[in-house]
Amino acid sequence: MGTRIDRRGFIQGALATGALSLMPWPFSAPRAATDDVIRRPIPATGERVPVAGMGTYRTFDMDTGDPQARERMLTVLRRFVDGGGRVIDSSPMYGRAEAVVGELAKGLGVTDQLWMATKVWTQGRSRGVEQMERSLERMGVATMDLMQVHNLLDLETHLATLKAWKDEGRVRYIGATHYTVSRHSDLARLIERYPLDFVQFNYNVGERHAEQRLLPACRDQGVATLINEPFEQGRLFGRVEGRAVPEWASEIGCRTWAQLLLKFLIGHPAVTAVIPATSDPEHAAENVAAGRGEVPDEGMRERIAAAVLD
Repeated sequence: MGTRIDRRGFIQGALATGALSLMPWPFSAPRAATDDVIRRPIPATGERVPVAGMGTYRTFDMDTGDPQARERMLTVLRRFVDGGGRVIDSSPMYGRAEAVVGELAKGLGVTDQLWMATKVWTQGRSRGVEQMERSLERMGVATMDLMQVHNLLDLETHLATLKAWKDEGRVRYIGATHYTVSRHSDLARLIERYPLDFVQFNYNVGERHAEQRLLPACRDQGVATLINEPFEQGRLFGRVEGRAVPEWASEIGCRTWAQLLLKFLIGHPAVTAVIPATSDPEHAAENVAAGRGEVPDEGMRERIAAAVLD
C-alpha cells in the first residue's frame, strides 16, 4: 500500500486537478481514464479502483463439486476480470462464497489481480479474529484489501481489532456496512466520528435516500463508498420489463437497462464502486462494461431516473 495521505489534503488536491468535484450539486462527473476503464480514487490513499465491481451474495454460495455450476461461475469471474473489473466483495454471512471466490480466483490465476473485500459478522473479539483469519485463508490472500464490519454488528469491538490489524498490515482498508435506509444515519454519524476508509450501503435509482446525508458526508469526510442493492433486489427490472432501452442510452455506451442503472450510480462522484451480483456470464460482462467509457453528468442521471421510474 502506498503512503497514507491526509484526506482533506487529498480532496483539496483532487479539486485543484479536477479529479473530484466538491462544488455544490448538481455537478459534472469526472471523465473516464485513458484506457476506458473508469476508476475512482480512495480518499485515504489516492489509490484508484475500477468503479464496476462485483458482489457475491447467493451467487458464489455454490457447490464447486458440480462441474456445470463451477464452470458457469468460473466464466462469470473470467468475464468480470477480462472486462476490467477488480473489486469483489464477500462475507462469512454468504455461506461458501468466500471459499468459492478464493478457489475460482486461484484456478484462473487472477488472485493477485483482484481487489478483495470481505466482512466480519459475529459477536466478540476472539470470534471476530477467528472469523477474519478464516476469511483470509478462504479467499487465498495474506492481506485483505478491505475488511468491513457487516451490518454494524458488535461495531466497537471489531473496529478496535480492525485498527490493530491495519496497523499490522493484515488489512489495507477498514469499513462498515449496511443494506437498509434505516441505518444510513448511523453510518453517517459513524464516519463523522471514526476514521473509516470505506462505508458500504444500499443506493439505486429507485431508492435515493443516500443522497440526502450519507453520500455528502462521505464526500466531506473523505470516505470511499461501495454500493450494494444497485438493482433494488431486482425490483427495478420489473419496472422496465417489456420496454426497449432508450435510443439515447448509446450516448453513454449503454445497451441494456442494467447498464443504465449502474451508470446512474457511477455518475455520482461520491460513489467509488458498485457491486452487483450475478451468476450469469453474459450479465457479468454487461455489468462490468458499465464501468467503461462515458460517465453521465447530472442531467443524464436524471434522464435515466425518469426513463426507469416514469
